[in-house]
Amino acid sequence: MSIENALASVAVTNLDVAAAWYAKLLGSAGSRPMAEVVEWKLPGGGGLQVYALAERAGQCSFTLVVRDIEDEIRKLDGMGVDTRQRTVSSEVKTVMVTDPDGNHVALAEPVGGSVIR
Repeated sequence: MSIENALASVAVTNLDVAAAWYAKLLGSAGSRPMAEVVEWKLPGGGGLQVYALAERAGQCSFTLVVRDIEDEIRKLDGMGVDTRQRTVSSEVKTVMVTDPDGNHVALAEPVGGSVIR
């Protein structure tokens, strides 16, 4: 198998509500490749799909790699998102948050020369 990239996906109950929340988080509106999916292409080549599937909503998790975790925490705080769940290690700083459906979103900043791809 020769895997070239990855695309994360997250199930939600209300696609319009979720799309607005993720647009604030990601800083741009996603595209709609189909009626039940909103998609963001990320600068590193990967992507995130948010899709309507109520029976799986709240059961997903994924990680977004960021350059400046403190800047992202300020943005999340401004959105009214709880950012108290934080960890720091010699390789990564993280904050774990939840979207409106309860899906777990980790934001991670590599530190000390570590690389997350």
